[in-house]
Parts: sequence; C-alpha cells; structure tokens
Amino acid sequence: MTESATRIREFKMPDVGEGLTEAEILKWYVQTGDTVTDGQVVCEVETAKAAVELPIPFNGSVHELRFTEGTTVDVGTAIISVDTDPSAGPLEGEPGGEGTVPAQAPPSDAAPEGEGEGGKRQPVLVGYGVTESPTKRRPRKQQPPAADAVQEAVQGELNGHREAAAVPEAAANGYATEARPLAKPPVRKLAKDLGIDLTTVIPTGPDGVITREDVHAAAAPAPAAPSRPAAPQPVADRDQGAAPGAVAGTAAGAGEARETRIPVRGVRKATAQAMVNSAFSAPHVTEFVTVDVTRTMKLVRELKQDPDMQGLRVNPLLLVAKAFLVALRRHPEANASWDEANQQIVQKHYVNLGIAAATPRGLVVPNIKDAHAQTLPELAESLGELVAIAREGKTSPAAMQGGTVTITNVGVFGVDTGTPILNPGESAILAFGQVRQQPWVHKGKVKPRDVTTLALSFDHRLIDGELGSKLLGDVAAVLEHPRRLMTWN
Repeated sequence: MTESATRIREFKMPDVGEGLTEAEILKWYVQTGDTVTDGQVVCEVETAKAAVELPIPFNGSVHELRFTEGTTVDVGTAIISVDTDPSAGPLEGEPGGEGTVPAQAPPSDAAPEGEGEGGKRQPVLVGYGVTESPTKRRPRKQQPPAADAVQEAVQGELNGHREAAAVPEAAANGYATEARPLAKPPVRKLAKDLGIDLTTVIPTGPDGVITREDVHAAAAPAPAAPSRPAAPQPVADRDQGAAPGAVAGTAAGAGEARETRIPVRGVRKATAQAMVNSAFSAPHVTEFVTVDVTRTMKLVRELKQDPDMQGLRVNPLLLVAKAFLVALRRHPEANASWDEANQQIVQKHYVNLGIAAATPRGLVVPNIKDAHAQTLPELAESLGELVAIAREGKTSPAAMQGGTVTITNVGVFGVDTGTPILNPGESAILAFGQVRQQPWVHKGKVKPRDVTTLALSFDHRLIDGELGSKLLGDVAAVLEHPRRLMTWN
C-alpha cells in the first residue's frame, strides 16, 4: 500500500435526508492546506429539502477540494480529501498532486465524480467516516494565480461588488484566506442569491452575527453622485442565476437585461418534480364550500385573551387545523395512502398534519407529527414552532417526511381559494382562503358576516365524491359553529 493511500482520506457526499441522491455545494468553509479537526464543519450543502452543514469525520490538512461552490454532486461522491499525517512531509506519487483545485477555481477544472469499490455508491451518515477505496485521478494543469486574480476581479464587477482592492494579494496567494463571517445558513444563502460577500457586511446581531437585515442593507445600492452617472449594466447578475446564454438587450436605452435565467435546483427542483408526479399519478378532485366563520373569528379573539393561550400563536389557521382534525376523526377512511406496488389502500390511524410554508428557498411542507393527539394549546405551540423554523430555513428533512394530509393557507396572500395539488403520498389537501366581510343571510336578515371559502383536493382512488363532500362539509360545519370542537371531538 502506497504512502498516499494510507495518509489521504476522502469524505464523500452523505445522504443527509431519506433517499436523496444529490446535493449542491453552497459554501466551502476551508481551503486547500487548512488544518481540520474531527467534527469541524467544512462546507454547507443544499439538498432538495434543506440546507445542511457537513462536518469532517477526521483530523488532518485539506489535501484537495474536489468540487467548486455551486456544483451539484451525487451522494457517495468524494468531495474533499484530507492528509491525515501532514507532519510527515510531502507525499510521493501523490494522485492529482498537480491538479489541486482551489474552491474558487472555474467549474471546468472540477474533478470527475468519484466512485466506490465496484462503482457502487456508498451512502454514509453525516459526521461518520466512509469506506476507503482506491481512486485514480488524471493530472490537470494548475491555473496560474494571476489568472485567478483576473477572473475574481471580473466576477466582482459583474456582481456589483466594491472594487477589489485585494486582487494583488489574492494573486500572490492563489486565493483569499479571510476569517469565516458568523451567519446562519439561510443568511448565507440570501447573501449568495444577492451577490453579497459576507466578509464586507457589517454585523449587527448578537456576538457579531450577520443578520438578514445586514445583508439587505449591504445589497441596497449606494446613491450615485450627481457628477457621475451610473454605468449601464447590459448583463444580468450571475448570482441571480443568469445563464451565459441569457438574452440581454437595450430597452428604451435603459441598458437593462431582457431576460434572467434561474437554474432550477434544490427545493424548487424537488417541488416541481413532486408536483408533476402528483398531478399525473393521482386523480385529483377539488370541491369548494363558502362558509360563515363569524363565530370562529370571535373565538380567535377570545382565545388570544385566554391565560392558557398566552404566548402561543393563535390565529384562524389554528382553528381550521383543529376543525380538519375533527373531521378526519369522523371520517378516518379519508386519512389513507395508495400503495401502488402492492395494490393496497393503507389507512392511517394517525395524522401527520402538513402546513405549506413559503420560504426564501421555495415552498416546503413540514408536518406536525401525531397532530390528532394534541390539545389546542399543544397544536398552537407546534404550529408556531413549525412556521418559525421554516421561515429561518432550518426545516430538517425528517420534518417533511411522513405527512398524511396538508393545509395551505392561501388567504394570507389575499386569495379567496384555489385548486391545490396533493403533496405526494397524501390523500387530501385543504386550501384556506382569505376571511373577509360579505353580505350574508343570517337569521333571515342580510348582515355583514366574516366569510371564507375552503377548497379540498383529494385522491379519487382513496376518497370518492361522497366521502370527500362529507369531509369538507364537516370542516365547514365546525368553523361555522365552533362549539362542535367539543361536541364532535
């Protein structure tokens, strides 16, 4: 066994979710030659479900970064190699020694994807080692440091960054070695999307942590001096996803890009594929009902003043969720899934209630486990935590697995109703529209009442028209007369 085979260890892209096949490298926190220790976070990756930081499972010195930021890598592919005994001196016969790729090297220098023994993928867990396998790499030409500096300067101008005063230093060292700014993964993702270098952002958060407001402040354009007109920008911002082939043109002399192409990856890619699969695999039926929710809105106001609900998230969505759970208890056969392989209907005796949440990374649908067993205060607490975590971009892959039914609150956008598509594997999804006052016949007189429209989409293989109508009707009945939360529960 050669010296390099015993000293060089590879860390492969792990499966950070359930059955995920790939992840995009968002950010490298180390560079070639840096010292790393067991458990140290070396990079941040984005899967189809969440942004995750990956720790290295051994000590040593970074030997090679196999892929650049923005590259999508298959699970099981080596992404970084580490020299576990750097004090022993330079390696002899080092594979790919002339081709070590800095993290900021162009994508054309990216290494070919690694393979395990026999060409089989070897999934691992985050923070654990992987089985070593011999890997031969074709030597590549190292890009001159000066070329890196030129490319860095051009990229900085395209992204609207400040003039790169550090280019000469970067040319001397090959790449910049700045301290890692303190920021949460969603904030780092926001900065990347806006083309903001976090090392230039002034932090205002506790302990020097960069906040979303800091990034937005750094992204705000500085006022132009009267004597210095702004230069035209005919090329779309690359950090906004404009492909090299994006069509740019001049509109009325404004010099604005006519098109921007945004790569479909991460959450948006997964959502698009899931919706296509759901729409063309499950026969959808959608039914609608308009209901007077005046009493429910009154109950919401009263609950906000209830000492037992203090500090909890109390809103109409909470009572819609509870009404949906009550209706499912009355019609348990609607809480099921379709097993295509075994040609079976799998009835669920639990409800994992999904809540569709719009986040900066796209639409995610985390679910409340065993929501059917929770009291109203417990459900309010679970909803509050779910929404807060989703908005921070910290929803874990496990939180989005195993849902049985879902609620989507389109009313917060001023929309009356819609025809939602089922979350894959679920039997039904309830759309809750905006609540607004309308003229309504109440006790024989036309009065202004709080009214909303509910839409229920369901899988017609599992739920026929009668069952779907009863389920939706019961949700409406509870919201019209919320005392049924007690009499029907």
